[in-house]
Amino acid sequence: MIVLAFEAAIGDFELAPKLEVPSGITVLFGPSGSGKTLTLEAVAGLLRPDSGQILAGDTPFFDSSMNLHVPPYERRIGYLVQEHALFPHLTVGDNVAYGVPDLPRDARKERTRQLLGSLGIGELVDRRPVEISGGQAQRVALARALAREPEVLLLDEPFAALDAATAGTLRRELRRLTQELNLTVLLVTHDLNEACQVGDRIAVMDSGRVLQVDAREEVARRPHSARVAALLGYSNVLRGKITNVNKGGQVQTSIGLLSVSELLELEGTQVDLAIRADRIVLGRGSSFFEDRSNVFEVKLVEESDLGVSRILHVRVCGTDTSRMGHVEIQMADDRYKQLDVNGRRDWYMHIPSEAIHVMAL
Repeated sequence: MIVLAFEAAIGDFELAPKLEVPSGITVLFGPSGSGKTLTLEAVAGLLRPDSGQILAGDTPFFDSSMNLHVPPYERRIGYLVQEHALFPHLTVGDNVAYGVPDLPRDARKERTRQLLGSLGIGELVDRRPVEISGGQAQRVALARALAREPEVLLLDEPFAALDAATAGTLRRELRRLTQELNLTVLLVTHDLNEACQVGDRIAVMDSGRVLQVDAREEVARRPHSARVAALLGYSNVLRGKITNVNKGGQVQTSIGLLSVSELLELEGTQVDLAIRADRIVLGRGSSFFEDRSNVFEVKLVEESDLGVSRILHVRVCGTDTSRMGHVEIQMADDRYKQLDVNGRRDWYMHIPSEAIHVMAL
């Protein structure tokens, strides 16, 4: 378990993450400039905070109250970045063995053999970095980071420079190794798909702070705020006011009155609603839907082809022509063809109440 609760001023930027990192993979997800890499550097000892604590279990790495800052070389940290930074003059085996200089020679060789074997690259032990592929080189760098049996493994966008197939394979390998070795991993990415594929937990960062952290399914389905929802790719985030609580709960929004499945706030309270674009259903008439709540007549404004799916932008009839009345729908390509959308303008849409997540302001 790594516990972070510190503050650091870097120029005009204020970094103040509060986070617990248990065993498994915790992903630091957020836009560029949100403080993700700086947080890794603080854990590694490359950045000294101004105040607060960084704990590895019961061992403090940093504690301003004790004037304690453990130098990087005394922290059992594995650190892997996008550029694998292997030593070109050393063999693959020697690059990995470099990570454990304090072990006897034979023990280093055995540790190297085990790690390369577990990553499926044991046959590369005598090759040099120039003789192997980018994916193989990143496996070697990962083996080197694991060689000293770190208390925490820090990964800074380690798959960003790889092709999609290789990156996918390495993500699966990372998950397998994390479980087999009971690792504590803190991984940085701004790729939402990668965060959801590899993370056990996701910590959403913005402007130097952790806005929300939880199991990946909880974060993805129940964002705490409109900002978190936007960072997680929710294209439909609406501001509204609660009304008709005695009828089960409805929210008045810019597109009309929406019935929601869960509503704990009081009548008249302002809330934000996050609606998943892939849960909205399109039909040719209002009678198309069994559930007649949250059905709106809409006009197709714009569409784009993503290959396996389509993005449709519709405007709710009766609203003004500004973006306030627009809703984004994501539809599988086969469904698009079944409905014969192809530029047809007049439709009805249904927003299932269970697809609407209510967020307090």
